[in-house]
Amino acid sequence: MNPGRRGMILILSSPSGAGKTTLTRMLMQDKALDLTLSVSVTTRTRRSSEVDGIHYRFIERREFERMKAEGDLLEWAEVHGNGYGTPLAPVEAVLAQGRDMLFDIDWQGAAQVRERLGDDVVSIFVLPPSMTELRARLERRAEDSAITIEKRLEAARHEIERWRNYHYVIVNDDLQRAYRDVLAIIAAERLKVRRVQAGVAPFVERLVHG
Repeated sequence: MNPGRRGMILILSSPSGAGKTTLTRMLMQDKALDLTLSVSVTTRTRRSSEVDGIHYRFIERREFERMKAEGDLLEWAEVHGNGYGTPLAPVEAVLAQGRDMLFDIDWQGAAQVRERLGDDVVSIFVLPPSMTELRARLERRAEDSAITIEKRLEAARHEIERWRNYHYVIVNDDLQRAYRDVLAIIAAERLKVRRVQAGVAPFVERLVHG
């Protein structure tokens, strides 16, 4: 924990298949980064590769609507007919401890988070090197039907147009290079004056007048 500063929200967004989930996994495996992963709730069916409470919290539509109505969601979106959202209370608790939280969400959710907690947000949009490669990645994943893949590709074209709404943009044509770029962004953002001033100000006072 770093009580000398408030934590930040690191948002990774990309079209399905462009790499945000892989980058998220790599970041979470690096214990030195000390990132907390935001676990979203969703109404969609769990995939065979997913674990409830780790990848998502899988809930019924009725519970999702209740959380929306009571303001318990920091952000929410409807994607491919399913509801997704981020519970607010766990986010506030982590930021207050001076720790950073990682979000793997789409552009709709990112916009809502920026609106409510804008000063805390650092957002990165991950682009695929080409639509041909994006299609190949979706097909290699072998988790969606041909019809669903076509829907995801069509949605990707609309999502990609939102890249200007983010603080940073990365083209994921080389996974290791993309990962290094994300690490550089995290390092720089953690040193911004507005994030560390509460902890650094007493040190500077002692430095100057001690």
